[in-house]
Amino acid sequence: MKIGIIGAGFTGISAGLHLAENGHEVTLIEKDEKPGGLAVGFRVDQWNWTLEKHYHHFFTNDSTALLLAKKIGHPIVIKRPKTSIHIDNKIYQLDSPLKVLTFSKLNFFERIRMATILGLLRYNPFWKPLEKIKAVDFLSKTIGKKAYETVWEPQLSGKFGKYMNEISLAWFWARVRKRTAKLAYPEYGFLNFAENVCNKIIKSGGSIVFSTEVTEIEDKKNKVLVKTSGENGKHSTYEFDKVIITLPSFLFLKLVKNLPEDYKKNMARLKSLGAINLVLRLKKPFFKDDTYWLSICDKKSPIMAIVEHTNFINKKNYGQEHIIYVGKYLPPQHPYFSKTAEELLEIYDPYLEKINKNYKDSIIAYHLFKDPFAQPIISVNYSAVVPVFNSPLKNIYIANIQQVYPWDRGTNYAIELGEKVAKII
Repeated sequence: MKIGIIGAGFTGISAGLHLAENGHEVTLIEKDEKPGGLAVGFRVDQWNWTLEKHYHHFFTNDSTALLLAKKIGHPIVIKRPKTSIHIDNKIYQLDSPLKVLTFSKLNFFERIRMATILGLLRYNPFWKPLEKIKAVDFLSKTIGKKAYETVWEPQLSGKFGKYMNEISLAWFWARVRKRTAKLAYPEYGFLNFAENVCNKIIKSGGSIVFSTEVTEIEDKKNKVLVKTSGENGKHSTYEFDKVIITLPSFLFLKLVKNLPEDYKKNMARLKSLGAINLVLRLKKPFFKDDTYWLSICDKKSPIMAIVEHTNFINKKNYGQEHIIYVGKYLPPQHPYFSKTAEELLEIYDPYLEKINKNYKDSIIAYHLFKDPFAQPIISVNYSAVVPVFNSPLKNIYIANIQQVYPWDRGTNYAIELGEKVAKII
């Protein structure tokens, strides 16, 4: 079959590789000039490796991603970085049962209670009954009032904002059950990993068209017409037997003609948040204790997490620079999406100075990246609203991160989505 894939993120390229290796004529069409989607990277002259615009890593149990890396011969770095939380202007390491049991912000009974609940969630294999329960209700009642208000309420608020009261316990369960102490990362960055997958697609007979935006998709009986606009305003029309669309749902609805109104209404109800990441390049470390990931437990903070990438991946790969992400999930209509890097740094500065009052003295440069579709809102009973791969139009399929469930979105599951939809076809 002649199959078109819209989007060369990890869902698109994994689907493309599977289909091309099974003898289909595959063409991927990507708006960006590079593959990777949310994991796309950039590089400055001083660096040997690329860096993701939005922070990424694998867990060591991300079997689909690690099997793909092994299959194409891409090396993986595995290390155990330090994960911490920031409470009342102090950093606490909280990335192991021992650290939970010695967490000084709670008394001994409160620590045991929190550790017990987290342990029960982690080793419970059954997620389905949990999706009917709101995470805030369960945690506030079981984990202890002080533990909830000190650690978990501000993190849920920081991540989901006004949607925090809608989040299913199944989402929280997945975060606890999935997490591993050791993390994995593809050598040379996620962009290089994606490019190597693309090379395999091409060697298998597929083709990839970059810097080309899809403007309309129409199912015409036994064919699908895909209209595009490329560089220099060049317009083209592709004809396929089947098309996989890996774009966000709102773009899917915008591009595909003749979808039933009920289907469009149901899809439009799905909610998601965008991501804003300010990347700071520093001469000196930001954290003094080698923390890699710091979750901010302060509901007033404009920052959700600070990630010092070079406390995980060696700074020699980035010209000896120390690199931090300052991240936040927000609705795409939020005023921060219209702000410049300078304006956001001014907003973040008082909070960053609480951790490192001299960080600005070592700034080399900074870069701002935004994406309007990054984190689905996993509400209670989400399994009832997860879109299926088959659209109402016979030859058009959809595969995007709103179909990752019960696990949380991530590159591993983007790859898994691509393989699943390819097998259906």
